[in-house]
Amino acid sequence: MKLEVLRFNSQDDFTSGLLFDITNGREFLAYTLEDEYREKKVKGETRIPSGTYKITLRTTGGFHARYTKKYGDMHKGMLWVRDVPNFEYILIHTGNTDEHTAGCLLVGDTQKDGFTGASTSAYKRIYPPIAEVLERGEEVTITYIDYDNVC
Repeated sequence: MKLEVLRFNSQDDFTSGLLFDITNGREFLAYTLEDEYREKKVKGETRIPSGTYKITLRTTGGFHARYTKKYGDMHKGMLWVRDVPNFEYILIHTGNTDEHTAGCLLVGDTQKDGFTGASTSAYKRIYPPIAEVLERGEEVTITYIDYDNVC
């Protein structure tokens, strides 16, 4: 499976984007929200660099425990964006503002002025097919592309 994030709007505190499944064409999955672009990384306040990364399931840690409790059998592990230079534990998860991310990718069904809404709804829709591919032992990648002209 191949996922793609098109970053189209960067502001002082956030980056807005669109998440697509590009495995067989281009299917819109959700709006995205991340921290802002910075030339020099500030811990918990900087989006990850553009590029292509592998996703795996992370089955340890606080997010995993909370999501297991919140989502029950649907949850197989956190969607973990791997091998990001100078970043650790970049996840795809729910949230509404840049205060809910520390470099992670938030997903939602609506988006306006640094706020992504209906995040849980979007997550419940996009998570199962991605987790299913990973559980079958197949590769999932995500490519971040900057169309916001800040880099």
